[in-house]
Parts: sequence; structure tokens; C-alpha cells
Amino acid sequence: MTVTSETHPGSPEHDRQVRLSAQVELVRSGFRNGVVAPVEARIAQLEQLRRFLVEHEPAITAALHSDLGKSAIEAYLTEVVTTTNEIGHALAHIRSWTAPRKVSLPMHQRPGTGRIVPEPLGTVLIITPWNYPLHLALAPLVPILAAGNTAVLKPSEIAPATSELLAARLGEYLDPAAVQVVTGGVDEATALLAEPFDHIFYTGNGTTAKVVMRAAAEHLTPVTLELGGKSPAIVTASADIAVSARRIAWGKWLNVGQTCIAPDYVLVDERVADEFVAAVGAAVNEFYGADVAASPDYGRIVSTRHFDRLTALLDGGGYDSVAIGGTPDRDARYFPPTVLTGVDAAAAVMSEEIFGPILPVLTTRQLDDAIEFVNGRAKPLATYVFAADAAEADRVVAETSSGAVVVNHTLLHFGVPGFPFGGVGASGMGRYHGQFGFDTFSHGKPVLRRGTKPDPKLGYPPYTSFKQKLLRKLL
Repeated sequence: MTVTSETHPGSPEHDRQVRLSAQVELVRSGFRNGVVAPVEARIAQLEQLRRFLVEHEPAITAALHSDLGKSAIEAYLTEVVTTTNEIGHALAHIRSWTAPRKVSLPMHQRPGTGRIVPEPLGTVLIITPWNYPLHLALAPLVPILAAGNTAVLKPSEIAPATSELLAARLGEYLDPAAVQVVTGGVDEATALLAEPFDHIFYTGNGTTAKVVMRAAAEHLTPVTLELGGKSPAIVTASADIAVSARRIAWGKWLNVGQTCIAPDYVLVDERVADEFVAAVGAAVNEFYGADVAASPDYGRIVSTRHFDRLTALLDGGGYDSVAIGGTPDRDARYFPPTVLTGVDAAAAVMSEEIFGPILPVLTTRQLDDAIEFVNGRAKPLATYVFAADAAEADRVVAETSSGAVVVNHTLLHFGVPGFPFGGVGASGMGRYHGQFGFDTFSHGKPVLRRGTKPDPKLGYPPYTSFKQKLLRKLL
């Protein structure tokens, strides 16, 4: 067990560290004892994970509604089925993923054989956020188990109902020597980061990611960081404005904007800007009705702290008008869909990831301006471009850098198990989903086999002039 130097026996900090160290040691021992080493054992754990999701869907739905006000169908679409699809994809491909891959040897290394053998890393720490507290806890667990690792899962204390559900019920389905759930807040996360893991997977914000990286550096532990950033939506003059507005509105206000890949702001061609804003208003009315607060399909801000943060962004000014909005209710944590127009690039809402239901709309004169604007900022997790002109979309794909690009829609790339998911630059490092996740949590170990005969002396000293000439010709 690892106990930090700042603790002393009998103190709460010491007791916490001892308890958490024991949980970590349980799964580390589980890895050493091979609880998920055989492929059949990995398959069994993944099937059990799917059983948990199916059998506890009502409890999951209730927990997500308690934490975020999610409707049952939104909980299913964004948390449950996205995770079961990842499991299904892994189960369909796990045997091919785990199979050694043949590598052709150069002529001078023959006769012999070369293989890349995937081996698990060990024990992985998963630290998850609150916005999709079920999916973002369990989706990385899928490739971790598929690759033969064990894990410690630290769900977010800001989504307490979901966190407690995972802690109380997941152990009924998964081998406790394979997966442990640790609840709690910053103190527990800090204590876990003091432990030596073989990989750390963190989803959240850049500030905390730096803390994770510093802690990981103490043990030379590799990290995967799934962060965020200000994902732009570019709307060109050629776009179908009604469809573009509807799809941006859906992507923005799903989960009340508390989505790392939500459109954070819109760059719209000035020739269609008024039409676009009007179409967004029509989409909001179509989705949620005249009284958005009464809609069962519109959730709530996760906490009053985040509610106040959003209010402060609005109070920061830097825009001409609230084209679409309403009256927020702090007690109910209700924050209406809000569209700002005449937004200055230096406005408060443009200084950080909004992570809420505020949509700034900025106008551009031409596509060049939009591309230049995006490239002048940190690389986002996603870029969305709406254009009927394929050449315009191709330019955005080719001339900007982001974790992913979606043409004429939003968010959908996240639900493709065959796509890698991850950021670039400030929006993250590393990737997962499907085989990309399996590879992240595996070490591809090269294995070269040679026979003992023949054993020509050409490669051994002394290197005569004849040997040197021949080696230079052969290699």
C-alpha cells in the first residue's frame, strides 16, 4: 500500500489512503492472478457489464434524472445504448483484436517469424466527469476489459445518484478483483492519483488534466486525456439553413449544452445570419414548445455553481442582444436555450468553453474568415461545417485541425464504434472507442523468433574487409 508522507496513523487522510490503497491492491492482485487474462474471461465480464445496463435501466434512468434532469429517452440514447453498442462492437471483434498480427521480416532476418502480440498494460484508473456520468464511466471500461486489464473507476461526485448506483450495483455483475468503484470527491481522487497505476484515463477539463499529468509523472504513468474546448459550427451561405439550424440546436441543447462536443459557437455567413437565427428559434419552439421549462425533454444544469458560472458569462457582456432566451431559475437550476448575436470575439462567452445552453453567433464575410478564426484559437474537440457545396466542406476538413469533423450534422461521430474518439492539442491526447481503445490499453509487443540453424558467421566479428563489403550490399 502507498501512504503519502502528509498522513499519519489515525488521521482521516491516512484512513482514506489505506482504504483506497486496499481497493487498488485488490485489482492489481487480480491482474497479476489473471482474472481477465483469458479471452473468455474478458468476454464474460463484458457480457456481465451489458447485463448490468439492461437489468438496471430503470434505476439508471432515475439516477440520471436526479442528477441532470434527463428524460428517459435521452438517458437511453446518450448513456445506455451508446454504451451497449460499444460492448457489442467489442464482443464482435475481441478475438481478432487479441490475435497476434504477423509482421513480414526483412530478407536478412530470415528464416524467422515476426508477430505483434497484444498484451494488457495492467491496472487502469478511470476518472470520469458528471455530464454523461454513466456512459463516460463505462465506455472506457469496455476496451480496458477487452484488452485484459483491471480497473479502478472513480465516478464524479457532482452526479451523486449515478455515482452511488455504480458503487452499489456494478460489483454485483463484475468481478471485484477486476473492477473497483471508488466514490467521493477531490480528496479521494487525489489519494488515487498517489497510487502507481499502469495507465490513467481522465475525462474532464484542462485545468484538472494538468493535475492528473503531474501526478502521473511521479510514476511515469501514461495518460489518456479526453478534454473539450470551444467546438465551432461553421454555416456557409450554401447551407440548407433550416436543416442546419435544427441540427445545431439539437446538438447544442442536448443535455442542456453540457456536452464536451456540443457546438460551442456558430460562425455564420453574414448573408444568411438573420435567417439562421430565426430558424434556430423555430427549432427551439419545435423541440421544447413555448414553455421550455415545462418540457420533459429539456434537462437542468447540474449544480448551482455551474448555473452561476453560466450567469456570469452572460453578465460579462460583449454582445449586442439576446436573440433567443428566457428567465433562468436558479432554484430549479433551469437555464433556457439562449442565443446571443452581435458577439465580439473578446466577449466573456468566447473566452472559455461554455458547457451550457448559451450559443454565441458570430458573422463572417466569407469562408476564409471562418477558417482563420478557428485556426487562431486552441484546437477544438470537434468542428461542424454546414455547406451544400462539397468543396467548402472539403476546405474546412483540410484547412482546420480538430479531434473530429462532422459535415452537415453534429455529435453523430461519437456514436460510431469504428471511429477513434479523442482530441488534439488542448482538446486532449490519446483516443478510444472500438479497436482504437483496445490498442490504447494494450502494449503491442513485438516477438521475433529465429531458429539456431543456419548461423552464418557473416554477422559476427571480426569484420574483415570482405564481410564489410558484403554486409553493405545485403543490408
